[in-house]
Amino acid sequence: MYAEERQRTIVNLAMRHDRVAVTELAQRFDVTTETVRRDLDVLNRRGILRRVHGGAVPAENVRLVETAVAEREPAFSAQKSRIGQAALAFLPAGSGSTVLIDSGTTTARLAAAMGAAQQHTVVTNSVPIASQLAQLQNSPVHLLGGRVRGITQATVGGETVEALGRLHCDVVFLGTNGITPRHGLSTPDPDEAAVKRAMVRSARRKVVLADSSKVGATLLISFAALNEVDVLVTDSGLPEADRQQLVNAGLEVVVA
Repeated sequence: MYAEERQRTIVNLAMRHDRVAVTELAQRFDVTTETVRRDLDVLNRRGILRRVHGGAVPAENVRLVETAVAEREPAFSAQKSRIGQAALAFLPAGSGSTVLIDSGTTTARLAAAMGAAQQHTVVTNSVPIASQLAQLQNSPVHLLGGRVRGITQATVGGETVEALGRLHCDVVFLGTNGITPRHGLSTPDPDEAAVKRAMVRSARRKVVLADSSKVGATLLISFAALNEVDVLVTDSGLPEADRQQLVNAGLEVVVA
């Protein structure tokens, strides 16, 4: 496991349980306590966690934390690739359908998996995904207009939301920073949340692509309740208790 991947999981555990302990983390990840302390020191310097005796607690601004695309890309790489492959099953059958793809590193794995054989019109707010698909396939690729956020390379703002309000797509593939039964799907940025909310309204079927570290995390802004989406495609790291909670909330859970 990469250090970045381990640190991200530590943050999510701290957000879920309000505290993490060095000894428990060392056992969970099968690393030394010194490695865990270094991880906690990194997260403390970044203002995400606050060191306390024997572990760490969430910092006051933890629910506002957001990392750039380049930083998130290596984390859970194998899981994201499996999720992207599994999500192909939810593409509409036949040609002529319209697919809406949200920005994110996991949704980008779906775009990479689609390849040149797909015959769908694709709409996205992700600059990297639009560029990737424009080179991979012959079908039309539309990049939504708006302000480009440097940290996510996604178009956001009133222009983006307005454009989505004029669309009705067959399926949307959504990314999320957090997912819980109570808070639903959440993200730290209000502009990103507004676009994601508009995407949910703009598609007939809603498929969420998120690795298991996102389950149990609660970020600042909820952009959709669980009953507003249809499917979650995640990885085998999802605990059975969490999976059952999501299923009980009416969400179809596919484990890649």
